[in-house]
Amino acid sequence: MQSSLKKKLYDIIFEADTPAGKAFDIILLIVILFSILLVMLESVASINLQYGAFLRIAEWVITIIFSIEYITRLYVVHKPLKYAYSFFGIIDLLSILPSYIALFITGGVHGLAVIRALRLLRIFRILKLSRYTNEGKILIDALKESRQKLSVFLFGVLTIVIIVGAIMYIIEGPEHGFTSIPESIYWAIVTITTVGYGDIFPQTDIGKFISSMLMIMGYAIIAIPTGIVTVNLKQKKEITTQVCPYCLKEGHDKDAIYCKYCGKELNE
Repeated sequence: MQSSLKKKLYDIIFEADTPAGKAFDIILLIVILFSILLVMLESVASINLQYGAFLRIAEWVITIIFSIEYITRLYVVHKPLKYAYSFFGIIDLLSILPSYIALFITGGVHGLAVIRALRLLRIFRILKLSRYTNEGKILIDALKESRQKLSVFLFGVLTIVIIVGAIMYIIEGPEHGFTSIPESIYWAIVTITTVGYGDIFPQTDIGKFISSMLMIMGYAIIAIPTGIVTVNLKQKKEITTQVCPYCLKEGHDKDAIYCKYCGKELNE
Protein backbone atom coordinates (compact mmCIF):
# COMPACT_ATOMS: atom_id res chain seq x y z
CA MET A 1 0.00 0.00 0.00
CA GLN A 2 2.81 2.37 0.98
CA SER A 3 4.80 1.46 -2.14
CA SER A 4 1.74 2.09 -4.32
CA LEU A 5 1.21 5.50 -2.70
CA LYS A 6 4.86 6.46 -3.24
CA LYS A 7 4.64 5.40 -6.89
CA LYS A 8 1.49 7.45 -7.42
CA LEU A 9 3.01 10.51 -5.72
CA TYR A 10 6.21 10.08 -7.73
CA ASP A 11 4.28 10.02 -11.02
CA ILE A 12 2.42 13.20 -10.05
CA ILE A 13 5.43 15.15 -8.79
CA PHE A 14 8.18 14.08 -11.19
CA GLU A 15 6.41 13.07 -14.41
CA ALA A 16 5.32 16.01 -16.59
CA ASP A 17 4.01 13.77 -19.39
CA THR A 18 1.01 12.53 -17.42
CA PRO A 19 -2.19 14.60 -16.99
CA ALA A 20 -1.77 14.62 -13.20
CA GLY A 21 1.91 15.53 -13.53
CA LYS A 22 1.17 18.42 -15.90
CA ALA A 23 -1.59 19.70 -13.63
CA PHE A 24 0.72 19.53 -10.60
CA ASP A 25 3.54 21.43 -12.36
CA ILE A 26 1.21 24.12 -13.70
CA ILE A 27 -0.34 24.66 -10.25
CA LEU A 28 3.16 24.76 -8.77
CA LEU A 29 4.27 27.41 -11.26
CA ILE A 30 1.22 29.54 -10.47
CA VAL A 31 1.97 29.31 -6.74
CA ILE A 32 5.63 30.24 -7.37
CA LEU A 33 4.61 33.29 -9.42
CA PHE A 34 2.13 34.33 -6.73
CA SER A 35 4.81 33.92 -4.06
CA ILE A 36 7.28 36.10 -6.00
CA LEU A 37 4.57 38.73 -6.43
CA LEU A 38 3.91 38.73 -2.68
CA VAL A 39 7.58 39.29 -1.85
CA MET A 40 7.79 42.13 -4.37
CA LEU A 41 4.64 43.82 -3.07
CA GLU A 42 5.79 43.48 0.53
CA SER A 43 8.88 45.52 -0.30
CA VAL A 44 6.70 48.47 -1.40
CA ALA A 45 6.26 50.61 1.74
CA SER A 46 2.75 51.90 0.98
CA ILE A 47 1.40 48.44 0.15
CA ASN A 48 3.17 46.82 3.10
CA LEU A 49 1.73 49.43 5.46
CA GLN A 50 -1.83 48.70 4.38
CA TYR A 51 -1.72 44.97 3.60
CA GLY A 52 1.39 43.83 5.48
CA ALA A 53 -0.43 41.38 7.75
CA PHE A 54 -2.21 39.70 4.85
CA LEU A 55 1.00 39.49 2.79
CA ARG A 56 2.92 37.87 5.64
CA ILE A 57 0.17 35.33 6.32
CA ALA A 58 -0.08 34.46 2.61
CA GLU A 59 3.71 34.15 2.40
CA TRP A 60 3.80 31.72 5.31
CA VAL A 61 0.99 29.63 3.81
CA ILE A 62 3.01 29.33 0.61
CA THR A 63 6.20 28.56 2.56
CA ILE A 64 4.42 25.71 4.35
CA ILE A 65 3.12 24.40 1.00
CA PHE A 66 6.64 24.46 -0.45
CA SER A 67 8.00 22.77 2.70
CA ILE A 68 5.48 19.94 2.42
CA GLU A 69 6.26 19.60 -1.28
CA TYR A 70 10.01 19.43 -0.59
CA ILE A 71 9.59 16.77 2.11
CA THR A 72 7.29 14.79 -0.20
CA ARG A 73 9.89 14.87 -2.99
CA LEU A 74 12.47 13.47 -0.56
CA TYR A 75 9.99 10.78 0.50
CA VAL A 76 9.08 9.44 -2.95
CA VAL A 77 12.56 9.23 -4.53
CA HIS A 78 14.76 6.15 -4.06
CA LYS A 79 17.78 8.22 -3.01
CA PRO A 80 16.68 11.29 -1.00
CA LEU A 81 20.22 12.61 -0.54
CA LYS A 82 20.87 12.48 -4.28
CA TYR A 83 17.80 14.61 -4.89
CA ALA A 84 18.70 16.96 -2.01
CA TYR A 85 22.11 17.65 -3.61
CA SER A 86 20.76 17.90 -7.16
CA PHE A 87 20.29 21.27 -8.89
CA PHE A 88 16.52 21.39 -8.43
CA GLY A 89 16.81 19.92 -4.93
CA ILE A 90 19.07 22.76 -3.82
CA ILE A 91 16.83 25.35 -5.49
CA ASP A 92 13.76 23.86 -3.77
CA LEU A 93 15.50 24.07 -0.40
CA LEU A 94 16.72 27.63 -0.98
CA SER A 95 13.18 28.67 -1.86
CA ILE A 96 11.93 27.94 1.66
CA LEU A 97 14.97 28.81 3.81
CA PRO A 98 14.66 32.65 3.70
CA SER A 99 11.28 32.62 5.45
CA TYR A 100 12.60 30.46 8.29
CA ILE A 101 15.86 32.42 8.56
CA ALA A 102 13.84 35.64 8.79
CA LEU A 103 12.41 34.35 12.09
CA PHE A 104 15.85 34.72 13.68
CA ILE A 105 17.58 37.37 11.55
CA THR A 106 16.10 40.72 10.59
CA GLY A 107 17.27 43.23 8.01
CA GLY A 108 15.73 42.25 4.69
CA VAL A 109 16.71 38.56 4.64
CA HIS A 110 13.06 37.72 3.89
CA GLY A 111 13.41 39.49 0.54
CA LEU A 112 15.74 36.70 -0.59
CA ALA A 113 12.61 34.53 -0.96
CA VAL A 114 12.46 35.99 -4.46
CA ILE A 115 15.05 33.33 -5.32
CA ARG A 116 11.98 31.16 -5.88
CA ALA A 117 12.04 32.59 -9.39
CA LEU A 118 14.66 29.92 -10.13
CA ARG A 119 12.00 27.27 -9.56
CA LEU A 120 10.30 28.54 -12.70
CA LEU A 121 13.00 26.66 -14.62
CA ARG A 122 10.69 23.68 -14.28
CA ILE A 123 8.61 25.24 -17.04
CA PHE A 124 11.19 23.80 -19.47
CA ARG A 125 9.91 20.32 -18.67
CA ILE A 126 6.25 21.28 -19.09
CA LEU A 127 6.64 23.07 -22.43
CA LYS A 128 9.38 20.68 -23.64
CA LEU A 129 11.46 23.61 -24.89
CA SER A 130 14.47 21.33 -25.29
CA ARG A 131 13.08 19.89 -28.51
CA TYR A 132 14.40 21.14 -31.85
CA THR A 133 13.02 20.86 -35.34
CA ASN A 134 14.89 19.09 -38.14
CA GLU A 135 17.76 20.79 -39.92
CA GLY A 136 16.99 22.05 -43.42
CA LYS A 137 13.34 22.98 -42.89
CA ILE A 138 11.94 26.03 -44.58
CA LEU A 139 12.45 29.52 -43.15
CA ILE A 140 9.13 29.68 -41.36
CA ASP A 141 10.01 26.59 -39.30
CA ALA A 142 13.37 28.13 -38.40
CA LEU A 143 11.65 31.33 -37.29
CA LYS A 144 9.19 29.38 -35.15
CA GLU A 145 12.10 27.61 -33.45
CA SER A 146 13.85 30.93 -32.89
CA ARG A 147 10.68 32.28 -31.32
CA GLN A 148 10.75 29.50 -28.73
CA LYS A 149 14.41 30.07 -27.95
CA LEU A 150 13.87 33.80 -27.70
CA SER A 151 11.11 33.12 -25.18
CA VAL A 152 13.55 31.06 -23.11
CA PHE A 153 16.15 33.82 -23.49
CA LEU A 154 13.74 36.52 -22.34
CA PHE A 155 12.63 34.31 -19.48
CA GLY A 156 16.27 33.92 -18.42
CA VAL A 157 16.83 37.69 -18.59
CA LEU A 158 13.67 38.25 -16.53
CA THR A 159 14.95 35.81 -13.89
CA ILE A 160 18.33 37.60 -13.74
CA VAL A 161 16.85 41.09 -13.32
CA ILE A 162 14.44 39.91 -10.60
CA ILE A 163 17.22 38.28 -8.58
CA VAL A 164 19.74 41.12 -9.11
CA GLY A 165 17.04 43.68 -8.30
CA ALA A 166 16.25 41.92 -5.02
CA ILE A 167 19.96 41.74 -4.13
CA MET A 168 20.50 45.43 -4.89
CA TYR A 169 17.44 46.35 -2.80
CA ILE A 170 19.04 44.56 0.16
CA ILE A 171 22.54 45.99 -0.44
CA GLU A 172 21.69 49.61 -1.32
CA GLY A 173 18.35 50.14 0.40
CA PRO A 174 15.93 53.10 0.26
CA GLU A 175 18.60 55.57 1.37
CA HIS A 176 20.36 55.14 -1.98
CA GLY A 177 17.24 55.29 -4.13
CA PHE A 178 16.41 51.56 -4.21
CA THR A 179 13.09 52.07 -2.45
CA SER A 180 11.49 48.73 -3.38
CA ILE A 181 12.20 45.51 -5.26
CA PRO A 182 10.14 46.65 -8.32
CA GLU A 183 12.17 49.89 -8.36
CA SER A 184 15.39 47.87 -8.12
CA ILE A 185 14.23 45.57 -10.94
CA TYR A 186 13.62 48.68 -13.05
CA TRP A 187 17.24 49.72 -12.37
CA ALA A 188 18.47 46.22 -13.31
CA ILE A 189 16.57 46.31 -16.62
CA VAL A 190 17.93 49.77 -17.45
CA THR A 191 21.45 48.62 -16.60
CA ILE A 192 21.43 45.24 -18.34
CA THR A 193 20.08 46.80 -21.55
CA THR A 194 22.90 49.42 -21.34
CA VAL A 195 20.34 52.26 -21.43
CA GLY A 196 21.65 53.90 -18.26
CA TYR A 197 19.17 56.64 -17.41
CA GLY A 198 21.14 57.53 -14.28
CA ASP A 199 18.06 58.28 -12.16
CA ILE A 200 19.04 55.42 -9.80
CA PHE A 201 22.61 54.29 -9.27
CA PRO A 202 24.48 52.27 -6.62
CA GLN A 203 26.66 54.08 -4.12
CA THR A 204 28.22 51.20 -2.14
CA ASP A 205 31.32 49.36 -3.34
CA ILE A 206 29.49 46.02 -3.55
CA GLY A 207 26.62 47.65 -5.42
CA LYS A 208 29.01 49.23 -7.92
CA PHE A 209 30.71 45.88 -8.46
CA ILE A 210 27.40 44.11 -9.14
CA SER A 211 26.41 46.98 -11.42
CA SER A 212 29.66 46.60 -13.40
CA MET A 213 29.11 42.87 -13.84
CA LEU A 214 25.54 43.51 -14.99
CA MET A 215 26.74 46.08 -17.55
CA ILE A 216 29.29 43.63 -19.00
CA MET A 217 26.62 40.94 -19.09
CA GLY A 218 24.39 43.38 -20.97
CA TYR A 219 26.71 43.43 -23.99
CA ALA A 220 26.55 39.64 -24.25
CA ILE A 221 22.77 39.65 -23.82
CA ILE A 222 22.39 42.08 -26.74
CA ALA A 223 24.27 39.67 -29.01
CA ILE A 224 22.43 36.50 -27.95
CA PRO A 225 19.14 37.06 -29.87
CA THR A 226 21.11 37.36 -33.14
CA GLY A 227 22.81 34.05 -32.44
CA ILE A 228 19.51 32.42 -31.57
CA VAL A 229 17.91 33.45 -34.85
CA THR A 230 20.88 32.38 -37.02
CA VAL A 231 21.75 29.11 -35.28
CA ASN A 232 21.40 25.93 -37.35
CA LEU A 233 18.76 23.47 -36.28
CA LYS A 234 19.87 19.91 -35.59
CA GLN A 235 17.81 16.76 -35.81
CA LYS A 236 17.10 15.09 -32.48
CA LYS A 237 15.11 12.10 -31.34
CA GLU A 238 11.82 12.71 -29.66
CA ILE A 239 12.41 12.70 -25.94
CA THR A 240 10.14 12.78 -22.90
CA THR A 241 10.32 14.58 -19.59
CA GLN A 242 10.31 11.27 -17.71
CA VAL A 243 12.62 11.34 -14.68
CA CYS A 244 14.59 8.28 -13.60
CA PRO A 245 13.56 7.41 -10.01
CA TYR A 246 17.14 6.41 -9.17
CA CYS A 247 19.50 9.00 -10.72
CA LEU A 248 16.80 11.71 -11.19
CA LYS A 249 17.94 12.49 -14.76
CA GLU A 250 15.53 13.11 -17.63
CA GLY A 251 15.75 13.33 -21.43
CA HIS A 252 14.96 9.70 -22.24
CA ASP A 253 13.72 8.47 -25.60
CA LYS A 254 9.98 8.02 -25.91
CA ASP A 255 10.24 4.20 -26.11
CA ALA A 256 12.96 3.85 -23.45
CA ILE A 257 12.52 1.09 -20.86
CA TYR A 258 15.78 1.60 -18.99
CA CYS A 259 17.59 4.76 -17.94
CA LYS A 260 20.42 5.60 -20.37
CA TYR A 261 22.43 7.11 -17.52
CA CYS A 262 22.29 4.54 -14.71
CA GLY A 263 20.67 1.53 -16.41
CA LYS A 264 17.81 1.17 -13.93
CA GLU A 265 14.26 0.37 -15.07
CA LEU A 266 12.23 3.53 -15.63
CA ASN A 267 8.78 2.12 -14.93
CA GLU A 268 8.83 -0.40 -12.14
